[in-house]
Amino acid sequence: MLVKVMRVVAVALTIGIGMGSAAMADGFKDCTKLDKASWKPASEAEAKAKALGYEVRRSKIEGSCYEVYGVKEGKLYELFYSPEDLSLKHTIAK
Repeated sequence: MLVKVMRVVAVALTIGIGMGSAAMADGFKDCTKLDKASWKPASEAEAKAKALGYEVRRSKIEGSCYEVYGVKEGKLYELFYSPEDLSLKHTIAK
């Protein structure tokens, strides 16, 4: 009986943790429907962030966006650019 209860609790915790991490994800993922072969280089998104005064730490692809991590006035930001036209779609202050 105890083993069965522990198994149910373990499954419930696993499901809860999975749902919690998905709910906590704050990434903006929908920037373009354009095929990746047609995307502009990520370095151009980084250059746009630098032009706005951010110290770029790194960048990555998040969904169909370029996600650029930058620091401005001592605060960390995530900037989401469309790889289609390099327009800034969303900004998150951390």
